[in-house]
Amino acid sequence: MRMSSLIRPVAAPRRAALGLAAAALVALAGCASVKPEGPSTSNAATAVTAQTTRAYHGRFAVQYNDQNGQQRNAYGNFQWQETGDTVSLQLRNPLGQTLAIITSSPASATLELPNRQPLTADNVSTLMQNALGFALPVEGLRYWLQPSAAPTSRAKTVTDPQQETRLKQIQQDGWTIDYIAYADAPATGVKRVNLSRDTPPLDIKLVLDQ
Repeated sequence: MRMSSLIRPVAAPRRAALGLAAAALVALAGCASVKPEGPSTSNAATAVTAQTTRAYHGRFAVQYNDQNGQQRNAYGNFQWQETGDTVSLQLRNPLGQTLAIITSSPASATLELPNRQPLTADNVSTLMQNALGFALPVEGLRYWLQPSAAPTSRAKTVTDPQQETRLKQIQQDGWTIDYIAYADAPATGVKRVNLSRDTPPLDIKLVLDQ
């Protein structure tokens, strides 16, 4: 089932709450504009901007398979604060209730869910794998939403034929990242981006508010 809207009501069982936490982690990225290179396959040496403090809020919708193989949908709002290499992210449902708080740094990661003891691990990927049964490419997403390919592996990038200073798509590490819209001037950066992966299946839609 395709997610045609970020505001379509969806049932949210307890497992979906964990899905919301996973979805929020995909928002751990900035939306500053970076001039991309033309269509290419390279080692993607572009680095994340040197800006050390970022704060964003936006909306997300996720379609994924839970640990029992059942398809789930989750959506909500996020508030993201990054200082240096440390990211703090708060997830809320559409009514404004806190669903999860994630703190990530190079040394450790913590996931807090309502009425549960905090979960900790050495990194976000390990934490998500242990808690949810799958892991999102958090470090890659921090680059992809710049937008830029991550420098850790080879990537194929395609520029927008209508405006060659903007990326249209990145294919990297099994993911396809489609840039749907950029912010209108005077604002800058990514406005809407879709991410998809075939194995295991995962589809993510993000809207970054300016």
